[in-house]
Amino acid sequence: MNPSEENLEYLRQRMVDEQLLRRDIRDKNVTSVFRKVPRHRFVDPAMRLEAYGDFPVSIGKGQTISQPYMVALMAQVLDVKKNDKVLEIGTGSGYETAILAELGGEIFSIERIEGLAKKAGKVLEEFGYKNIHIKTGDGTLGWQEHAPFDKIIVTASSQDAPQPLLDQLREGGKMVMPVGSRFTQRLLVLEKEKGRISERDVCGCVFVPLIGEFGWGENCAGKDS
Repeated sequence: MNPSEENLEYLRQRMVDEQLLRRDIRDKNVTSVFRKVPRHRFVDPAMRLEAYGDFPVSIGKGQTISQPYMVALMAQVLDVKKNDKVLEIGTGSGYETAILAELGGEIFSIERIEGLAKKAGKVLEEFGYKNIHIKTGDGTLGWQEHAPFDKIIVTASSQDAPQPLLDQLREGGKMVMPVGSRFTQRLLVLEKEKGRISERDVCGCVFVPLIGEFGWGENCAGKDS
């Protein structure tokens, strides 16, 4: 079945009402953006109805588009401001990239898998975003030439926060990422103050591994919650 735009619009609004507002997503900027960005455009046309479900959806290459709630939670705790320079590790489908771009600032996104980076870039270009920059590479190394960043978001898990990312975080900046073992993690908010990193535990979570020089090895390949 090919769902109508009206039906998809209804599902998007219901997603916000039932999956976000009934939980702990209270940031009005975040909920407004979630009502606006058409999540179904970031998945295969055959899976458009599934796009608004309360679960991750496959985007190919063994990767997923994140559960709406987890994307919203990470966006809420990251607290993106209009003039922030944001580094995203793991472009994936490009959905979270679009959410960040709507919230503000310049978005620099790194995707390990070239095919996904190109596909996401094409969709985002169709929306006309001018504040998104995407490259293919090892996200654990960050994007040194554009550092420092006000905010960093990592959409895959590692045993520890990669040192290059901490180094590229601006003084007073904030990073959100899942940290822990291969199969279970805690979503952490890390903030830099006077060169020191403080941690705040948000919740338990399960993300696929962050692959790279300062993450897990290639034999653990995957993305998201």
